[in-house]
Amino acid sequence: MKPTTMKTKFLVTLTFVIALLAGCVGGAYPPVNTSRYDTENREKFVLLDSLTQTAVTCTGLQERRLADGRLEVSANVRNRENKRIQVQINCVFKDATGFSAGDETPFQTLILTENAQETATFTSLNDKAQRYTVRIRLAR
Repeated sequence: MKPTTMKTKFLVTLTFVIALLAGCVGGAYPPVNTSRYDTENREKFVLLDSLTQTAVTCTGLQERRLADGRLEVSANVRNRENKRIQVQINCVFKDATGFSAGDETPFQTLILTENAQETATFTSLNDKAQRYTVRIRLAR
């Protein structure tokens, strides 16, 4: 074999291997950041929309067991704006594995005056609740 033919075959093979590896490494789709979509599975307090993320904060969560085994949760919610806002708040009670215990409170309206703090309290319907997520969204 001639040296130029060997070089050509080597370069063709090398190009093919590089193209094959580049296709494997790059993949067809970019990786998906799933952690931003499961916040309600990891956090006890969740702001559901972008407007509440800047206007509202939780200054404290308190949980306690009642005598009959039900879970009671209190959330201190503060308005960070210099204007009155109206939000809706609810609580989803979950079992020990993080699945809904079939106990989700309806959204209730909470009116927060300028820089005010209000406490919302929720009580589970049964003793299956081990975990919870308090959720807030802007009132519609």
